[in-house]
Amino acid sequence: MGAVNILVVDDETAVLEILRKGFEAEGWTVHVAQSPSAMFEALKTHDIDLVTLDLVHGQDDGLELAQTLRASWNIPILMISGRTGAYDRIRGLESGADDYIAKPFHIREVVLRVRRTLELYGRELSGHDNLLFDHTVFDPERGIVQHFDGTPVDLTGIELKLLELFVRHPGRILSRDEISQSLHGRDWSPEDRTIDGHVARLRRKLGTSDDVVNLIRSVRGVGYVFTGDVQVARSAAATTLRARNRL
Repeated sequence: MGAVNILVVDDETAVLEILRKGFEAEGWTVHVAQSPSAMFEALKTHDIDLVTLDLVHGQDDGLELAQTLRASWNIPILMISGRTGAYDRIRGLESGADDYIAKPFHIREVVLRVRRTLELYGRELSGHDNLLFDHTVFDPERGIVQHFDGTPVDLTGIELKLLELFVRHPGRILSRDEISQSLHGRDWSPEDRTIDGHVARLRRKLGTSDDVVNLIRSVRGVGYVFTGDVQVARSAAATTLRARNRL
């Protein structure tokens, strides 16, 4: 498939920039429009795969704009709005939007919802699997770990291997023998404290919540268990998040 083309429609420059940078980090081509006329011109000029649309757009009713867009183009619509009420969300979806995100938002959530919507429309996206847990994104293929707000987590090679071992087996108790074999290719010795040291440093670096110790929980006399809720998300090769602001 060719490049993914996203049209971002919003009259707030700051929002446009954060969405543009976040989408471009996925390897997508981004077009921007700050008025309905610019939006329709972009739709006529470019082969757009998905539109993000602010519900309130200047003097125009965003709902009517979405309805016009839905009536004229068979194209996915993702509404992003400062209106957070249930009624506003329902009206947005009834107007023809495929999904609705309220501000403030994390750019990572927007990216994941765009991917899901495109795939529902049959748009195949190249890429590999990212692993999401505890407000953190882990790209095993590239060895990149960062929080949803874009803050990087700098891990050593051993710590990356340890993290991948944990997130590939959430909820399963991993013995120190198993961990030692995976990290060092040797059996664990009761005198060897390196595994505990690696786990302690990984906990400290992840540090995404006050309950981080329980994310990698010690099992007395056995080893450790990763208790986080791990989700898999497809990602393009360029997965580093440039947008570090939360709107």
